[in-house]
Amino acid sequence: MGSVNLNNDEIPFLAVPLPEDILKLKWAGEFEQAARVIDRRLKKDLPEGLRKRLMLEKEMLKQIPGQYPYTWEKALQRMRDNIRDFREEELKELWEEDAADWIFIRGEVHFRDNFLENIVKTREEYRKRILDPRLDGESVHGEILDRTIEEMRKNRHLAEEIRMKIRLRIKEEAERENARIRVYLPVPLEYEQIRNVRLTAVRIGGQPAKAEEYTLAPPDSEQRTVCMETVHRRGQEYEIQFSFENHMKYVDLSTSKALELAAGGEWEMGLGIHDPSRYLGERLPHIRFTPYIRGLAREIAGKEKNPLAKARKIYDFITTHVNYSYVRSYLTLENIPEEAAVSLKGDCGVQALLFIVLCRVSGIPARWQSGLFTAPHKAGCHDWAQFYIAPFGWLFADCSFGGSARRNHSDSRWNFYFGNLDPFRLPAAREFQADFVPASRFLRSDPYDNQTGEVEYEDRGLLRGEYETSFLIERISPLA
Repeated sequence: MGSVNLNNDEIPFLAVPLPEDILKLKWAGEFEQAARVIDRRLKKDLPEGLRKRLMLEKEMLKQIPGQYPYTWEKALQRMRDNIRDFREEELKELWEEDAADWIFIRGEVHFRDNFLENIVKTREEYRKRILDPRLDGESVHGEILDRTIEEMRKNRHLAEEIRMKIRLRIKEEAERENARIRVYLPVPLEYEQIRNVRLTAVRIGGQPAKAEEYTLAPPDSEQRTVCMETVHRRGQEYEIQFSFENHMKYVDLSTSKALELAAGGEWEMGLGIHDPSRYLGERLPHIRFTPYIRGLAREIAGKEKNPLAKARKIYDFITTHVNYSYVRSYLTLENIPEEAAVSLKGDCGVQALLFIVLCRVSGIPARWQSGLFTAPHKAGCHDWAQFYIAPFGWLFADCSFGGSARRNHSDSRWNFYFGNLDPFRLPAAREFQADFVPASRFLRSDPYDNQTGEVEYEDRGLLRGEYETSFLIERISPLA
């Protein structure tokens, strides 16, 4: 399956339905045959929308199979190696409950590469039976958040200075000696809760980059990066070092007074990128007001008219009905929030998008924020949402952290993540499905988000499996 010349501008064509014969081959796991059928179809005189959709599908077909390496037998063995007294009947039950992502490959069931971690994260009965305690990150994670939330409620605010490094390495099989290369790495936006972003080092191959070798995007970019452009040498790594301040205020939305204020609040206009009227519409292919989404929003809201209460109902629905689940790469998903609303599962970004689309279709402005979770014990990719309620302004909603709190019987933490956010965040994107500065030339490995970086040669972009990104928290210091 060779690469095709696409860029992010074609992404909206994922809203075009896929022909049924190709769809049948795809979900039977006959990916190579599906690609051949697409190649033959593309030789015909086709409507432009269908042509672009088929070209996008070829890219999706390249990425899907490699994310599902475990056959049934290998998955069973992996569970037996890590879960005490695990039985095959349990795997059948987990499979039928769709507790871990799977597909057919040539007619046989294959599980996702992180299916074990998914089950341990979301199923307490299996977490209690793990043989390696390092698989359980939920306990430490929850303890840190609970202490932080208690401090925020007490002091009404919390601020941290975070210093960290991000490093990217091209895998050996994807390296090209002496090839021109462009590498994007995420850096914090400087808006909302983020202040005093300082880029302290840009390194190429361990040496300071020259000024002409990199571009730092503007502070309020839709998705902010450092873009390095140079000649690649084998083994050459790309690294940035920076610090930033995260200032979080605590807002108590649990009172009757908050509901009264929201009932009579009027939107503040003329706020530029923060103007609430900018965040009410659709954006294909994912933020779509389909009949099912419209009906679900009406069902959730019932007769409720108060925007704050309505937003809370949406948050409650997602955190109590949509189970956390790792998903395959977003490029391979066709309508992320609706798929979550149908399957009732999804990861942090999937849940954030569902919250956004349900808010927007209900007349509540909502938008994306994402980047990294940067706590003392770990750093990793994370997505969340914001919603606008007058007179409070822009508030936060982290449905996946809220759902985790609910699973772990912490109502205090569950309530906190409706309206509030902890300070352990690096927001590198304020818009879903936005381009970089300078713009990428090819279809990105993740055309929607800005978390693990992107890499381009002069003739193509690299797939996510062709490079590795690491995050290192150097210091987290409380601020007065």
